[in-house]
Parts: sequence; C-alpha cells; structure tokens
Amino acid sequence: MGETMKGLKRTHRCTELSSQNIGQKVTVMGWVQNRRNLGALIFVSLRDRTGILQVVFNDQIVSQELFDKAYSIRNEFVIAVEGTIEKREAANPNMKTGDIELIATDMRI
Repeated sequence: MGETMKGLKRTHRCTELSSQNIGQKVTVMGWVQNRRNLGALIFVSLRDRTGILQVVFNDQIVSQELFDKAYSIRNEFVIAVEGTIEKREAANPNMKTGDIELIATDMRI
C-alpha cells in the first residue's frame, strides 16, 4: 500500500501555515493523528513535529480513487498531502491552525 514520496517536496510544516496562506497550494507531510468520516467529507488531523493541521477530503472535489484512499488511512499512517489552504467554516480556537484547513487534491501514503 505504501507509495513513493519521490518527486514531492514539503512546502510547509503544519503550523507554519496560517490565514495568510489562504488560497496557496501547499504540500505537507506527517502522521495521521485521527480520521473522521462524515460521509461526503473525510477529515484528517495531520501531525508533524510542529503541531496539527486539519486536512479535508471532499468527494465532490477529489476523485473516487483518492476519496477511497483517504477512507483507508488509519492512525499513525505517514502521508504527504497536496492541496489548497482555505478558511475553516468552524474555527477551533484550541489549535494554532484552527482558523484554516487544507482542502486536499492529492495524497500519497
């Protein structure tokens, strides 16, 4: 199931991102803290040495293959995610990155 990370370069660490990065395409890498499935949306808390960033897989945006791959990940999987930073609908004041989320367009395990 593991894929090569060859050709990918991390653009930011998780908590280096903020509302100043909204609209930017980024690549982050880290460990899956947890995954929540809400049917058409899968939320992943991605953790690296700096902290946690919420990643969103929307079945209206990503391919069915990528959505199924996101569904298959579990805690402590190491993943690389490419996507765009967006403002979060429901901000989480308890997180450093609680006002943004990464809308995924690609992922490698």
